[in-house]
Amino acid sequence: MKLLFEKMEGLGNDFILLDDRNGKIAAACPGGYSEVAIRLCSRHFGIGGDGIILLLDSATEDAGFKIFNCDGSEAQMCGNGMRCFAKYLFENRIINKKRITVETLAGKVIPEIITEDSENTDSVSVQSTGFGRVKSVCVDMGEPVLEPAKIPFIASGQGAVNIPLNINGDTFNITAVSMGNPHAVIFVDDVNTAPVEICGRAIENHPAFPEKTNVEFIQIIDRKQMHMRVWERGAGETLACGTGACAALVAACLNGKSERKATLHLRGGDLEIEWRESDNHIYKTGSANSVFKGCVEL
Repeated sequence: MKLLFEKMEGLGNDFILLDDRNGKIAAACPGGYSEVAIRLCSRHFGIGGDGIILLLDSATEDAGFKIFNCDGSEAQMCGNGMRCFAKYLFENRIINKKRITVETLAGKVIPEIITEDSENTDSVSVQSTGFGRVKSVCVDMGEPVLEPAKIPFIASGQGAVNIPLNINGDTFNITAVSMGNPHAVIFVDDVNTAPVEICGRAIENHPAFPEKTNVEFIQIIDRKQMHMRVWERGAGETLACGTGACAALVAACLNGKSERKATLHLRGGDLEIEWRESDNHIYKTGSANSVFKGCVEL
């Protein structure tokens, strides 16, 4: 079976975008989308990527979104992937408006397109305006989940802020947050020397996180800036993680280290994150880029 695909990246977090609104991809592989992800994401024997993102039909929203990591595991949501997804929908004329509602396993997500022509134009059709070049995407990520049982995070108390966790004989204080997927945020003095691979892998698989977790290592620069490295559940260290950046800002605010709006410097680039008091939602703004399009034999 031949598949048309688009390779995209958001701050170096790279994905293979596939349109399966007709269900042919799911039907073609005995192992389903997990098998597709493992085969296509191989950097030596496939296209290469951190995961695959599938465009599906939705009965309730403008589009349906599924994401599978390179190891075949399914994630609930991905912030960098969502920006790529919105750009894919808009620039391929699949959806001709700038404010898009997307159905995900984490619930409804609303990305808003910002074009080079106008950063504040209301939702309008591409055909009537000629706008088609996406400058950046602002995603309403919804409200952070802080209740341990809903993250899920097994804690002795009611909170999940600054909780000591024993890792390989050492103690790390983590703040657990869900942005539709679980995150463990750790504050460090220097992200360049942080034990990302060793501790990231151990925390990802720690019994306190029954569904495993993403792990963010955060170095505070000042109250409006921070450096971040991330170990992603099912993918290992990546150059960026959108939901992780949102979780990091929330954790920094809860620990009194940051304002409610800040720039996060990730290895793949910068993200602007805001936790608005008006609606308790997290808003994430950043770039998304198309790398190449092609056809692959499945």
